Amino acid sequence: MKKITLITLISLVLVHCTKEDNFLIARGPVGKITTGTKVNELKAIFAKDSLVSNLGKDDFAASPYDEFVVYDKNGNHLLTIRPKEQNDSTSTIESVQIFDKRYKTATGLGLNSAFKDIVNDYKVDKVESTFTTAVLFVNELDATIAIDKKDLGIKDFGTQKIALEQIPDLAKIKTFTLWFD
Repeated sequence: MKKITLITLISLVLVHCTKEDNFLIARGPVGKITTGTKVNELKAIFAKDSLVSNLGKDDFAASPYDEFVVYDKNGNHLLTIRPKEQNDSTSTIESVQIFDKRYKTATGLGLNSAFKDIVNDYKVDKVESTFTTAVLFVNELDATIAIDKKDLGIKDFGTQKIALEQIPDLAKIKTFTLWFD
């Protein structure tokens, strides 16, 4: 009886860890995607999900890059994956943009997090301003995290310099992208 209980307990722990790992963000892996993952492996990795291929074209009107969009079985957008090389099934991954709130770092940082969660657990190495966002570079994760300028109280449509001190603790994450350089 003790053996059955022990085996059941170990099985439950392993299943729980596997589900957690499917949504873990770290430097290198994002869920089941690693720095060595190739485009031709994505279909197998996301076999239980829906993988939509948007292949770039060289013409002016179309997108200049390939991207693979992953949806879960309920139609929720999970990830957008961009390969390093266009139209190459053996290319590795350049970036993964997170769209699902279940993806989190070991410290719990994810799309539901605020600026204070970022700076409490990670060093922000650089801040760049776009027309609509402040982009935070977190080298420890090889990540860029964008915060909407509206959350900063900035209404100007410009690229003025933004300091970390200008970002309120409660400013929410708008986008979270991991880079596999």
